[in-house]
Amino acid sequence: MVVVLLVGVLAILKPFAAAILFGATLAIAAWPLRQWMIGRGVGPRLTAALLLLLSLLVIVLPALIMAPVLTDELKAFTESVENYFAATPQRPGWIENVPLIGGKLASAWDGLLEAKGDVATALAPQSEILQRWLITAARALGDSVVQMILALIVATMFCINGSKLVEELDSIVVRLGGATAHASLLAAAGAVRSVSYGVIGTALAQAALLVLGLALAGVPGATTLGFVGLLLSISQIGAPLLVLIWGGAAWWLFGQGQVGWGSFMVAWGVLVSMVDNVLKPWLIGRGIRMPMPLTILGVFGGFIAFGFLGLFIGPTLLAVAFVLLQAWRTSPPG
Repeated sequence: MVVVLLVGVLAILKPFAAAILFGATLAIAAWPLRQWMIGRGVGPRLTAALLLLLSLLVIVLPALIMAPVLTDELKAFTESVENYFAATPQRPGWIENVPLIGGKLASAWDGLLEAKGDVATALAPQSEILQRWLITAARALGDSVVQMILALIVATMFCINGSKLVEELDSIVVRLGGATAHASLLAAAGAVRSVSYGVIGTALAQAALLVLGLALAGVPGATTLGFVGLLLSISQIGAPLLVLIWGGAAWWLFGQGQVGWGSFMVAWGVLVSMVDNVLKPWLIGRGIRMPMPLTILGVFGGFIAFGFLGLFIGPTLLAVAFVLLQAWRTSPPG
């Protein structure tokens, strides 16, 4: 009966698993701020409402502000591409030698030349593929918005009843495994919190620096490119692709005869890419007592295994396993 009951509960919660996990991650990340506000005399419900408002300001408001900016910059970028290819520029010989995608890039360049820069005409043969891709992207975006709203609701509920939930969860794990289980619970919370600060904080820092450098150099579409850089940095796997953004911007500047700004863009881009190697380990290492190589392995391995939420699940599982291993190693033999 217990097994059947657990299976039924899991079946009910399965559609909301991502929202619950992400909501719990948000609540854990914001827990120190929540405790600080409650310690200053703010009630749990008011604290939860203020944190929800803060989440909306941090997540939703920038999206609303960015939407028209991205639209305008995308339109300006398309016009720049059309004007550039309307002048029938000669295709660089190195494009065909780009690994994996060189042939496709060369074909796209030739297609734009034949269409005299008309992007719509050049993409007409791939219209069906693009339409399917746009529909898939729109569906994924809609699902993401719904999941985000549910996650914020879950995080708000955790913030309201957080203290009682922490006490009950701590009581359960101590009853199951004693002090070792309690230490594992603290390690799991520390891992989630540290990765939240490390991944999101580093991505925001890289995106802000990238936009600043692009804007100073006068590269068109700086905000759009910075937004793309933010997504690449958060994804971890795409973080090394940041070089395509600042490298492409530098190439464009050199092509415009702006050697000074092109050199600045190269130096600034190297700085942006190196921030990931310095800031992220420092932020992650502040809240979790685990070897840094193991933590980074958990971040990347978790992302590959479970997707975005794996960024938090991977280090958490490794942190709990590490604590249990340490407890077993230090326990008296026999």
